[in-house]
Amino acid sequence: MKHAKPVALSLIVLALLAGCNRKPAANDPVAPGSRAATMAHAPDPASPRDDGQWTMPTKDYANTRYSELTQINKQTVSHLQAAFTVSVGASGGQESAPIVAGGTLFFVSHYPTTLFAVDLSQPGGPVKWRYEARPPSGVKGELCCEPVNRGPTYANGTVFFNTPDTRTVAVDAATGQRKWEVRLGDWTRGDTMTMAPFVVGDTVIVGNSGAEFGARGWIVGLDAATGAIRWRAYSTGPDSDVLIDPQVFKPFYPQYRGKDLGVKEWPADAWKIGGGTVWGWISYDPEQDLIFHGTSNPAPWNHLQRPGENSWTNGVFAREPKTGKAHWFYAYSPHDLWDHSGVNENIVLDLPWGGKVRKAIVRPERNGYIYVLDRTTGEVLAADPFVHITASQGVNLKTGRLKFNPDMIPQAGKVLRGVCPNSPGAKDWNPSAFSKATGLIYVPHNNLCMDWQTKPVNYIAGTPYIGVTPRFYPGPGGDAGEFMAWDPVARRKVWTIKERWPVWSGAAVTAGGVVFYGTLEGWFKAVDADTGRELWKFKTGSGIIGQPTVFRGPDGRQYVAILSGVGGWVGSIVTNNLDPRDPSAQKGFANMTGELKKITQPGGMLYVFALPPNG
Repeated sequence: MKHAKPVALSLIVLALLAGCNRKPAANDPVAPGSRAATMAHAPDPASPRDDGQWTMPTKDYANTRYSELTQINKQTVSHLQAAFTVSVGASGGQESAPIVAGGTLFFVSHYPTTLFAVDLSQPGGPVKWRYEARPPSGVKGELCCEPVNRGPTYANGTVFFNTPDTRTVAVDAATGQRKWEVRLGDWTRGDTMTMAPFVVGDTVIVGNSGAEFGARGWIVGLDAATGAIRWRAYSTGPDSDVLIDPQVFKPFYPQYRGKDLGVKEWPADAWKIGGGTVWGWISYDPEQDLIFHGTSNPAPWNHLQRPGENSWTNGVFAREPKTGKAHWFYAYSPHDLWDHSGVNENIVLDLPWGGKVRKAIVRPERNGYIYVLDRTTGEVLAADPFVHITASQGVNLKTGRLKFNPDMIPQAGKVLRGVCPNSPGAKDWNPSAFSKATGLIYVPHNNLCMDWQTKPVNYIAGTPYIGVTPRFYPGPGGDAGEFMAWDPVARRKVWTIKERWPVWSGAAVTAGGVVFYGTLEGWFKAVDADTGRELWKFKTGSGIIGQPTVFRGPDGRQYVAILSGVGGWVGSIVTNNLDPRDPSAQKGFANMTGELKKITQPGGMLYVFALPPNG
């Protein structure tokens, strides 16, 4: 293999030629610790060897959220204890990933959006500096689900982060002094930002939120040194706005071929307020020099007001990071009926498929299917359900089209009941993790259904543009959440943990065989990566909707960090003290989350855990 090109997370499989991509029967036995694949790993530019840092929320370009550190393992994790805590100074949904670079930990708080730098070289983790972004208070009313922030990104001595009023800020990592700042949208019209920046080379890539306000989706490439806009690609509109060049854009399926579909597949001028915002995760394949990013729901939620495919919403683009030019697109939920925003992570993996290795992205999607796509073309290789689904009837692998359930298509004046999954979907933005050791994907997700009624809505800039009354409740079995291990080669669940509430935190996994995630009650948990057996847990002061990260400190010890602070869409009944007697409040969640107010409280605290210094 001396002359072979590097490939991403290759799974070299003993049963490769036996066609191990078949879908096993539901009752096929899976012994704890057994695997469909035996892995060996080639040098991988999308997920290089671990240097002990965690410089971006996704851990690496491939979005694995995998740490090669082993000091905390199945045998030692039960001794884990809090090393130090840092008060955020603000309550609300704390969704930021704590990142680590050069002996400093960085994270961003919920509004008022403060960037913290924590000195890991000093006992107790004192705060070295804070950068206060101070967005205007009025922006809090222009976000669907609280002014949350999904974290900063570090590159070349600079920390980049976004603010809810559409600013991207570059700060000197050593001093906390601002290097540059650029405003990218108009928050007074519902154009906001919650995502973490993504850096490829000397380009900082960011996107907007606000589809629930009719914001037109976009993704922007900025010069990392100056903040100058290099390119902007919209998710709706003419090809020139979407950065579709017919010489470069080669989608696999015919429904994505044609001129200016971002205009033609909408009612007149509706694309100008059509949503498709880009607030989720970005991944990157250095070998192809392509990024992969999702686009969110079309606006409004009421599909009756936007006939057509609603291109280019609810899908995934492959683009050039230097120019933004699109190479292909695939729609997970075309003409979205349920707010199944297509912004989740696209994990870059090379998988054995039909007797050969396919360059793939794997995507646990909001509509209830785990997709495997060929990342060179956008072809769907698999789409397997991982929750109870009534809203659709599978995916046609020949055409790539989601098959709507004809009995579940919303009609004017009719209440649809038992729609599964609900609007937050089988899994929302909260990221999965992939282990190079087990070959499994660890997915925090929901078991939720809903009732749904459309109603007419008019667009008024800066106000909600939804047109639906939803009511959420737990799905079959009564547990609203689940944490599972999924085998992307065998295409099935290996183990699962039922949770009373939706699992809204992210996941992280280690070479020590431990997976970390949090719960809405405030438990931070460690489980066995092979079996799902609980190994350790710690009760934090508030519900957890943040992203765990794992790193090596300057003292050589391994640490695990998580932000605690309930909020966001799922927890705003607590932070905003909403009345659960209004079942439509909280965009549908108030119907089922009233009791959450009794078992957790608002908060904002960074927790950092380690083993005792002497073992």
